[in-house]
Amino acid sequence: MNIYDINVETIEGETISLDEFKGKVILIVNTASKCGFTPQFKGLEKLYEKYGNEGLEVLGFPCNQFKEQDPGTNEEIKNFCLLNYGVSFRMFEKIDVNGENRHPLYQYLIKNTPNLIGKDVSWNFEKFLINKDGEIIKRFLSMKKPSSLDKIIKNLL
Repeated sequence: MNIYDINVETIEGETISLDEFKGKVILIVNTASKCGFTPQFKGLEKLYEKYGNEGLEVLGFPCNQFKEQDPGTNEEIKNFCLLNYGVSFRMFEKIDVNGENRHPLYQYLIKNTPNLIGKDVSWNFEKFLINKDGEIIKRFLSMKKPSSLDKIIKNLL
């Protein structure tokens, strides 16, 4: 199994395969609308605007598992991201990133990340960087600002 074998639901409710992003650099982020790190949406959008045409995909997965900081519906989350941060990168349905209902994508990410293997996601806005071959390059904790990933993303493109 590889990352491209996983299906996800868009925030609009459409099922897609991550195979759609084959050959691209992917930054996967678990997001929240009411978190101290929520302003990172702005930095994520800047990365996407800068490198989207060169093959970067930013994929946002809302999660309400950390102090219930994303309690809204998918529609409310979508509107919040668009209105407050102008998010144009792909957003997906709200999921669990930890626990017995952990989404298959996060099961895969946690099991296969070179650093922090097997460790639960510790907070909102953790980032997983995947290269064009579908290999997980690195996992970044919440404190790592999107702008600090600019150089590594540019090198992967």
